Amino acid sequence: MDKLKIISWVLFIVSVGSILYALIFNPASWIVYAIALVAIPVSVLSFGFIGMAKGNKEEEEGKRREPFIGY
Repeated sequence: MDKLKIISWVLFIVSVGSILYALIFNPASWIVYAIALVAIPVSVLSFGFIGMAKGNKEEEEGKRREPFIGY
């Protein structure tokens, strides 16, 4: 889970940075469209992954107390 969390944070920061770049520096219109098509969905997806990577304290304690018995 730590690997997913780290990758999600990196993608989120990069996508928010690219969106801010498009807002502040006013590049050509095709660059803004490319950033909008790629960065906005990536930021939403990575933010969702960040939320999913965190577990509740109850879930963590339950995982420690009960061993995995398989299927």
